[in-house]
Amino acid sequence: MSLPSCIFCKIVKGEIPSLKLIETEKVLSFLDIGPLSKGHALIIPKYHAEKMHELPDEYFADVLPTAKKIVLALGAENYNLLQNNGRIAHQEVDHVHFHVIPKPEASDSEGLVVGWPAKKPALDDLKKLQDEILAKLKL
Repeated sequence: MSLPSCIFCKIVKGEIPSLKLIETEKVLSFLDIGPLSKGHALIIPKYHAEKMHELPDEYFADVLPTAKKIVLALGAENYNLLQNNGRIAHQEVDHVHFHVIPKPEASDSEGLVVGWPAKKPALDDLKKLQDEILAKLKL
């Protein structure tokens, strides 16, 4: 499935050029033209879905092997694999995609910069949440 107005669907179809790295039956990877660091690449499924939970399972099979190949080719010792869903979660293109972002140095000048506002919930609250999730997973 593709969406005519989607920039990533146009890249998959070859209507917009890309700096292609790896292509399989299910995914396409290419260099990001607005990289956070040298080697920043994108992996996109060839099926149009806006968010990860909307993507058919078979399109995930090639994502991690493709990411691993890119990381090894870059020789990246430190890197992030990032996937965002929705505007407030920093998704800019409404097509599921995964970023491979090398982190060449321990600074905020290159690579992904992440804040991690960890909370300290009560163990009872976490247990209740676990029970709720487990009940829904059994459906």
